[in-house]
Amino acid sequence: MTEKLSEETRGTVLKPLFDSGWEMVEGRDAIKKTFVFADFVEAFGWMTQVAIWAEKWNHHPEWDNVYKTVNVTLTTHDVGGLSALDAKMARKMDSLAERAED
Repeated sequence: MTEKLSEETRGTVLKPLFDSGWEMVEGRDAIKKTFVFADFVEAFGWMTQVAIWAEKWNHHPEWDNVYKTVNVTLTTHDVGGLSALDAKMARKMDSLAERAED
């Protein structure tokens, strides 16, 4: 069972994400980031890769895509806020985006 991040673990879990461009969503216990790719095909390809992991982990992002830009929000609805799954998904998104740049 997934649990909401405790106050004690938030700093350790979230700081590396904040260092890579993630930020808190105002008024919600959620994090967000904007990913910008070279073009629509690259953005959509990245989203497809993320979707495969989201299905595998049963943890789906809130996102929208306009041309080469993808806005992502992560939170765990089942626990009413951030969980370790959100950090795991954020790290996976970052690593897949880095591969897209190569």
